[in-house]
Amino acid sequence: MPEVVIVTGGAGFIGSSLVDALVARGDLVTVIDNLSTGHESNLKHARASGAAFVNADIRDAGAVDGVFSRVSPSVVFHLAAQIDVRRSVIDPAHDADVNVLGTVNVLSAAYRYGARRVINTSTGGAIYGAADTIPTPEEAPARPLAAYGTSKLCGEQYCDWFRRLHGLSTVTLRLANVYGPRQDPLGEAGVVAIFCDQLLAGQAPTVFGTGAQTRDFVFVEDVVVAQLAAASATVEGIINIGTGKATTVLDLIGAVGRAGAEEGAPSMLAPTVFGEPREGEVEHSCLAIGRARDDLGFSASTQLVDGLRQTLQWVGGHRAQRGAGAAD
Repeated sequence: MPEVVIVTGGAGFIGSSLVDALVARGDLVTVIDNLSTGHESNLKHARASGAAFVNADIRDAGAVDGVFSRVSPSVVFHLAAQIDVRRSVIDPAHDADVNVLGTVNVLSAAYRYGARRVINTSTGGAIYGAADTIPTPEEAPARPLAAYGTSKLCGEQYCDWFRRLHGLSTVTLRLANVYGPRQDPLGEAGVVAIFCDQLLAGQAPTVFGTGAQTRDFVFVEDVVVAQLAAASATVEGIINIGTGKATTVLDLIGAVGRAGAEEGAPSMLAPTVFGEPREGEVEHSCLAIGRARDDLGFSASTQLVDGLRQTLQWVGGHRAQRGAGAAD
């Protein structure tokens, strides 16, 4: 049976990939996005296949309520968020407004209009902070270094509160560093999209810090598989979604260069430029993935080099579109 689904943040990099998968399996999908970082063009295929789009901000409780009252979703995927760590440090009030109050609005509407399940998207590294154990399990203490991690943690706690008080079924997926097609290198991009863009432009990559910092890079299509598995499961609480493998930033640069060579890129990345570490960013982050395997039957299957090739292909096409736009 098709599900009636709302996806907040569904015009974004991860959200639109999820929307495509939901539409492909026959679900009736409505996207809520204010396009502050997402792009309506990401939904071109989904809208042609019947998905609806509402330009609305999750901070607007009335607008959120209006969409939910019309749609009456059975499942809600909540991905809308303020995700810029640096902005969260500079403007924590805005960060909390989106990630805390916006989440409360979504949960309130989901409960009010009878959703059976809410899948909340959160962050691993930014919540665990300087973890004592790497890979880091879900029961590790929360030690966020930036307001972003604090606000996402608070949103998780509201999910649990709605579950305990109202019986609303919720599960939170704490994501590792997601990369892949549609990650805009000029927007609130992850480092993979930025490095891919720099490779294709022949520019030197910039590393903030020594480059020895590590991350768990998980491909966006694997994250979509995890989201769908979480919607079908009955488990609640918090589940890490990653690969369980740590990669240094310098090793990532080398992998981007190798993937670029396989794709026929004209040259390897120019010598790396090093800058000062960024305030609020974690030195080492890698997620333990046992719970995802045991409770969701999920394991990330995309190898880094394969994901990088697909990302480079998309970034190359994106650069060509930008160039055509500038020429026009």
